[in-house]
Amino acid sequence: MIRGGFLNAEAKRDLIELARDGTAEHRLARRANALVLLDEGWNCQRVAEALLLDDDTIRTWHRLYEEDGIEGLAGFGYEGSACRLSIEQQDKLKAWIAETLPRSTRQIGAWIEKEFGIAYEGRSGLIALLHRLGMVHRKPLAIPRKLDEDKQKAFIKDYNALLNGLPEDEAVMFADAVHPTHAVRPAGCWAPKDAKIAVEQNSGRDRLNIHGAIDLETGKTRMIEVLTVNAQSTIMLFIAIMAMYPAKRLIHVFLDNAKYHHAQMVQDWLARPECRIKLHFIPAYCPHLNPIERLWGLMHKNVTHNRCYAKFNGFCGAMLTFLREDVPKNWTSYCDSVTDNFRVKSPKDFRVLA
Repeated sequence: MIRGGFLNAEAKRDLIELARDGTAEHRLARRANALVLLDEGWNCQRVAEALLLDDDTIRTWHRLYEEDGIEGLAGFGYEGSACRLSIEQQDKLKAWIAETLPRSTRQIGAWIEKEFGIAYEGRSGLIALLHRLGMVHRKPLAIPRKLDEDKQKAFIKDYNALLNGLPEDEAVMFADAVHPTHAVRPAGCWAPKDAKIAVEQNSGRDRLNIHGAIDLETGKTRMIEVLTVNAQSTIMLFIAIMAMYPAKRLIHVFLDNAKYHHAQMVQDWLARPECRIKLHFIPAYCPHLNPIERLWGLMHKNVTHNRCYAKFNGFCGAMLTFLREDVPKNWTSYCDSVTDNFRVKSPKDFRVLA
């Protein structure tokens, strides 16, 4: 029995394009169509009846795809089964792609025709060729410009040492500010194929300013709504944190290097003898080392994705309720998405585009 859902998003997209490509070999398009239907959960007999074939043929096509991908489906003597490029031309094409990173198959096809005088009439042959050459379509990962690997390693080492030796009368929190805009964020979802999905968009663009902190051990949060995020709101947040932990002798707060965190007003407040807050600054350009950044992403996933709030007050209420109540109450479900499982990011691990 062939279970649905065996295609990843990229492979399914390629097969759908093949099935719809009017210039593709009819037999290849029919095989691509069969694979897509199998992935949707159809059994072999149902696919065979729809395509006027026998179910053994459908099983064979599935086996060919499992073994060799699109190249396996194209193995019946059309231009994609026996490559039209020589080994030398293939090597030259791979080198050109690796150097220039073209964004579309149209650009690749134009280069092949100009360089070798060989024209690929449709995208299907090109896609099969590119897969055969070990090429995939990638979206670059955005990374900060000034990553310092040594500072990241030192921060992670110091943080782990702090946690491993943390006394019972101390606590650790991560703090940051966020400014969500009163707007719906459309997000992909599963739906019947004949259903046209839409979400209403509100007309306002007001912003909610939140200065907050989270304790990763318990999921407790302190979220204050402020008119402006500045030195005063920073002090207000620290006061709220101390009120949350009246019995703690010391509270370690990790935060970024925003100017208001270094303001003289903040420094003077921290210097008071009765202050129980100790600041630890995350290395510059390293938001991946502040778990509360992941909490903001979780917030949008649960509050703004595909959800429209007609009034700004309703939007603010939903945001603050999620952060103040839902997160602590459901921390066992959310904690794996907001963790301190830190990793060092280095530009050396990537090919950084200019």
